[in-house]
Amino acid sequence: MLTYSYNHHRHIYSIVLISLFCLLLGCDKIKGIGESSTVYKTGEMVIKPQFDDVELNGFSEGLASVEVGDKWGFIDKTGRMVITPQFDCSSRFSDGLTNVRVGGKWGFIDKEGKMVISPQFDEVGEFSEGLAPVRIGSIEKGKYGFIDKRGKMVIPVQFDDAHKFSEGLASVRIGNLEKGRYGFIDKRGKMVINPQFNQVGGVFCFSEGLASVEVGDKWGVIDKTGKMVINPQFDALSAFSEGLVGFSVDDRIEHIDPDYNCPSGKSGFIDKIGRVVIKPQFVIGFEFSDGLAAVRIGDEATGKWGFIDKSGKMVINLRFDRTMLGFSEGLAPVRIGNEATGKWGFIDKTGKMVVNPQFSAVGLIIKEGLVPVMIGDDKTGKWGFISK
Repeated sequence: MLTYSYNHHRHIYSIVLISLFCLLLGCDKIKGIGESSTVYKTGEMVIKPQFDDVELNGFSEGLASVEVGDKWGFIDKTGRMVITPQFDCSSRFSDGLTNVRVGGKWGFIDKEGKMVISPQFDEVGEFSEGLAPVRIGSIEKGKYGFIDKRGKMVIPVQFDDAHKFSEGLASVRIGNLEKGRYGFIDKRGKMVINPQFNQVGGVFCFSEGLASVEVGDKWGVIDKTGKMVINPQFDALSAFSEGLVGFSVDDRIEHIDPDYNCPSGKSGFIDKIGRVVIKPQFVIGFEFSDGLAAVRIGDEATGKWGFIDKSGKMVINLRFDRTMLGFSEGLAPVRIGNEATGKWGFIDKTGKMVVNPQFSAVGLIIKEGLVPVMIGDDKTGKWGFISK
């Protein structure tokens, strides 16, 4: 861990002067201690487009995964390549480590690029709460367990599917995809909620003390004891965020990530006691974030997207052709035009277009003040990073 020693009063005085300077210039972002001192405006290209691909979640714990040629490495927030491209695939940092693939097997590196857990697994998830799910064997016949940050298998391989820990519990499946059932284990590997659910909603974990689960062909909500606190009655549920969860009563919820481009019926939101607070009327883009949720009215080809608040009021009018995961750090990506020729820009929470549509593609969310953007087409385009 890096530590800093400095005069406290001098540091505060410097911050005040810099803040006043920023306000006078109308600037929106100052890089922090240990980074560049350059002042950037919203939408300014901080790291020029030069990468063949990026991890779409952008920066995490100060580093971002980027592809150069056919190998992946990591840059810092100045754009400096701090871990040389050498991996066949990589992900974002979490708990100080990230997974990388070398020669068909997955291992984990630290922020210095040191291989701290040698490539030996056939599939891995990210570290969360000190543990990571791993699979040994093929997807058809392999089993999942959990390792600690030293690489020790602390929960033996025994599950047919497993997901990261959240709020002290992790969802695991016993049995195959068709007939198996999900339950939840604690960090000792003890099954604290017996396998009984067809699926677990959202990202397969607890959120705000609750988890969406499917029983039969209906979805309900359980607490961390396994008690059904909202009876199964919905055709789909997402995950709780900011006290609300999206539901559908006639089809599946649609998520905006292209990998989740599925049909959807009319959807609304319920609170933690199952009360409908926003009646079914929209296609839900994603959960609430920064107090707003993206919604669509109309079909995928001709419908338009806008944003509602927690009362269901349309606070940003329906006028966008696409969005991603909603707001993060005060901005949301939106597309004007169709998938082939449309361009992406960014709006603020008033709906003002603060970064004009100009990018062929953008990252999923804004993290640590930066977001990945692509200039050019899918074949020859390059990725860089702009400031929020």
